[in-house]
Amino acid sequence: MLAVDRRHRILERVAEQQTIHIAELAKELDVSEMTIRRDIARLERDGFLRRTYGGATAHVTRALELAFNARALQHAAAKRLIAMEAARLAVEASTLFVGIGTTCEQFALFLPPREDRTVITESVPVASLLGTRPGRVVVLGGTVRRDELSCIGPAATATIARYRADVAVLGAAGISGPYGISELFEEEAENHRMMIERSEKVIVVADGSKLGAASPAIVAPLSEVDTLVTDESAPADELASIRQSGVEVVVARRSSEAQARRTETKTAEKIRLVR
Repeated sequence: MLAVDRRHRILERVAEQQTIHIAELAKELDVSEMTIRRDIARLERDGFLRRTYGGATAHVTRALELAFNARALQHAAAKRLIAMEAARLAVEASTLFVGIGTTCEQFALFLPPREDRTVITESVPVASLLGTRPGRVVVLGGTVRRDELSCIGPAATATIARYRADVAVLGAAGISGPYGISELFEEEAENHRMMIERSEKVIVVADGSKLGAASPAIVAPLSEVDTLVTDESAPADELASIRQSGVEVVVARRSSEAQARRTETKTAEKIRLVR
């Protein structure tokens, strides 16, 4: 099992049981306890886990419980693929708006750290993920919606108004030809409208289940979107309709994930050699 899959298995177990035992997990995955400890250390560094003293268990930090609950694990592989591809497309941006949702959280995981990058986000989980890494993170502030851990309200929109971005990376509850991008709640939709207005480029990240769907709050027509990053489950007719609207469509494929895994493995091997 590759390191990426092993860590995802650890996160799934934590989401289900809240705690994990290193010895049991090492036996189940047929690896050494030291390997599991290294995985937990990496996940802790990325903001997902907090180790207990003695190294026997790990559990999700309270601020990030939402990121790996049952809803987040739906279409998890697709979201990871989409996030990898979106991170590649946005890697040169010096200033980013990042929206809410589990795909945006995955995007934050795969975004390479840069000291000279500023990320402005409405998502508390995204801010938590990026806040310990190189670079500047601005969280909008205001009222926090409990279900999404998103910052909403006048204080949030006032913060957006103070910035511009090279790229906005936004999730969507629905995306379709007739209604464009839509969200579940008007407050998040207003945040996204303002981010789109203040960005040079707009990237929407959405797995195939979101295509053809329409949620109550309309964000923007497809003409405001530069690129849609989705996965292979996206309906062909919806992709054709979106392309006809002038949107660049990028379909993240499993070969991209395999390449990312090979890169991660090589990086880990180099780190071990240096040590």
